Amino acid sequence: MSANTSEQTLFLLKMRGPQTAQQLAALLDITSMGARRQLEAAQDKGLVAHADVADKVGRPSRRWQLTPAGHARFPDRHADLALELITQVKALFGDEGLDKLIGARERSSELAYGRLVDPQLALAQRVDSLARARDGEGYMAHAEPQDDGSVLLVENHCPMCAAATVCQNFCRSELAIFQRVLGEDCTVERSEYLLEGGRRCVYRIMPIGT
Repeated sequence: MSANTSEQTLFLLKMRGPQTAQQLAALLDITSMGARRQLEAAQDKGLVAHADVADKVGRPSRRWQLTPAGHARFPDRHADLALELITQVKALFGDEGLDKLIGARERSSELAYGRLVDPQLALAQRVDSLARARDGEGYMAHAEPQDDGSVLLVENHCPMCAAATVCQNFCRSELAIFQRVLGEDCTVERSEYLLEGGRRCVYRIMPIGT
């Protein structure tokens, strides 16, 4: 198998979560044996691990997922530099200075997203525009319209995870930004959270009155 197939395997596990070898084989258009070889090679490198999950019928199925080392293969937007800057700002200017830094970033992000999200569009289109902006920043984001009229903003990767781990105000700031950018006719709630053990961050955007 090519190195490209190996990277595609990791990418699919990142985007879709735990998968069986058969599921990955179908997505990669290779044989199940080929998929298992890719997974076993990645396991030898410490990038993936598996768990046997009992299905309703039949024997348990083996689900493969990324390990912390596997997740680390994806870009982190210079996490070490971000952590160093946060530490220095807090040491020099205290919590108040850090809050001012987060506020400045919040205003800058809101302005940038506001240029891309047309408030006249339907909610699903607004969320899609926001997801495209976030995807361009490395969040591996996309929008998923739901049958109940809500829309999920799904972020499969957090390039600011290291910074958010030491200062969760970054995450609270983003939630407020999304609410203001998407408008007053909807509510924004976080339904999955990477820092609380989730595989990804997911925001549920619900039209008001539904």
